[in-house]
Amino acid sequence: MPEGPEIRRAADRIARALAGHPVQRVFFGLDALRGWERRLQGQVLDGVDTIGKHMLCRFEDGTRIYSHNQLYGRWWVRRRDDYPDTRRQLRLALHTRRHSALLYSASDIDVIRHEDFPVHPRLASLGPDPLHADVNEDVVRDRLGQLAFSRRRLAGLLLDQGFLAGLGNYLRSEILFAARTSPLTRPMDCDEAGIRRISRAIIGLMQRSYRTGGVTNSPSRVKRLRSQGCTRSEYRFAVFGRAGNPCHVCGETIIRQDLAGRRLYSCPDCQQGAGV
Repeated sequence: MPEGPEIRRAADRIARALAGHPVQRVFFGLDALRGWERRLQGQVLDGVDTIGKHMLCRFEDGTRIYSHNQLYGRWWVRRRDDYPDTRRQLRLALHTRRHSALLYSASDIDVIRHEDFPVHPRLASLGPDPLHADVNEDVVRDRLGQLAFSRRRLAGLLLDQGFLAGLGNYLRSEILFAARTSPLTRPMDCDEAGIRRISRAIIGLMQRSYRTGGVTNSPSRVKRLRSQGCTRSEYRFAVFGRAGNPCHVCGETIIRQDLAGRRLYSCPDCQQGAGV
């Protein structure tokens, strides 16, 4: 499933091509939304926002088209009516005079009226998005200290969109490795320095993944691995998907565990205990 950085990058591509222009034609692949096609036709697309893994195409009257890519959804931004050669099912299409934004394979799509936006059930329960400018390390530290979150193991907490929106499975593993913290740790088990490392890793790796298109290794490590002939799949992550391979830091073998219903990768030497 695409995580927050991937959805933000897709939103940026759509905004660069369509924002500020009238949407001449709207298509919904879901029968329940077909009535909105004419109501949105001709309106200017003001912008494309994201909250975690949720995208909101915002029109001039405040109406928003909500979408969640789920596991298999994918956006294409193309020249007008230049449809990709794919067997996927088209679920949403926005056409301006020059460009088309096309969402395939996702079915979690809705139209939100301006007055309903603050209480929309898919959005009201989300935590802060670390990619938003007003969400910094202090915000994350405060969340980690709240009673609702401080007693939970980080392996599950980092997947909870009510804690922070946009984190997912690869970021969970990479954040815990960068923070040198065991996935079984609870925030309440960490000292102040440990909480700072976790907070810094969450903000830093979310932003790095957004900038690089999903690469979470440091630029220096990427440069070194590339010089050794490693491919993108080999230099992209520090631990995620690397079970059985040596840790880039200590040489210990990376392990895989199934925690909170998802696969998690860690270094048993670098991530001992509470990271204190």
